[in-house]
Amino acid sequence: MRHLSFKTQSANEKIVQRNWYVVDATNQTLGRMASKIAHVLRGKNKAYYTPHFDCGDHVIVINSGKVVLTGNKLADKEYLTYSGHPGGQKAETAKNLIQRRPNLMIERAVKGMLPKNRLGRAMAKKLFVYEEATHPHTAQQPKELK
Repeated sequence: MRHLSFKTQSANEKIVQRNWYVVDATNQTLGRMASKIAHVLRGKNKAYYTPHFDCGDHVIVINSGKVVLTGNKLADKEYLTYSGHPGGQKAETAKNLIQRRPNLMIERAVKGMLPKNRLGRAMAKKLFVYEEATHPHTAQQPKELK
């Protein structure tokens, strides 16, 4: 009896089809939404997912200021930045950050769930976050991401 050998095909530029998805952040929990977005950016939702190749899709997030944090995170969660100089560390609460720069909160949550290398940085470039319900990517005909 002969064994049939099927070669597993590794993803490459010829195979990969990049789709565009739009996510409405209104009344969505930050962490749960960010993990779904990171999953799509990595390409793990595709049958031909390959860990060493960027086969993910583009994701557009709208209404970023209407994202929800559970528990006391709005008052307790702190975002730290460090300039590299002595005494250059600054802390900002989630409440202040969501008022000042709501896009940054979603971007940081998603980036933290991507690989920490040049591949992860390439995946993060396919994330577009907007504060309003409108976005300039209508020509790409993005689909609704459930």
